[in-house]
Amino acid sequence: MDWLTLKDWLGEVTGLGEDALHIYAALVIQLTAALVLRRSLASPLPWLCVLAVLLVNEWLDITLPEGPVERWQIDGGIQDLWNTMLLPTVLLLMARYAPGLMVAERKGASEPAERDEGSIL
Repeated sequence: MDWLTLKDWLGEVTGLGEDALHIYAALVIQLTAALVLRRSLASPLPWLCVLAVLLVNEWLDITLPEGPVERWQIDGGIQDLWNTMLLPTVLLLMARYAPGLMVAERKGASEPAERDEGSIL
């Protein structure tokens, strides 16, 4: 099964459109990368993993079909970039600059807890 057929099959099985699949895949990749690499979502490394997978996917989308690259393929790639990277970017920025929004404050703690670099958040 080739890459494009696999993606079409995944859309049929899940009932999700391509845009939704990009969003969910981005979250799964970012969280998995954070766990595997033992990095916080505040680290740019899990975000970069999402970007790397996206770029490979878009490269395959453009180069696998035979024939010249057409404008609609480029436009679709830009839309995929936007859909795929928006939520991982929001999570990176929130974890990095507003971690209090992602973690409940502990009751009775006199000092703020230090962020553990080995945790996801």
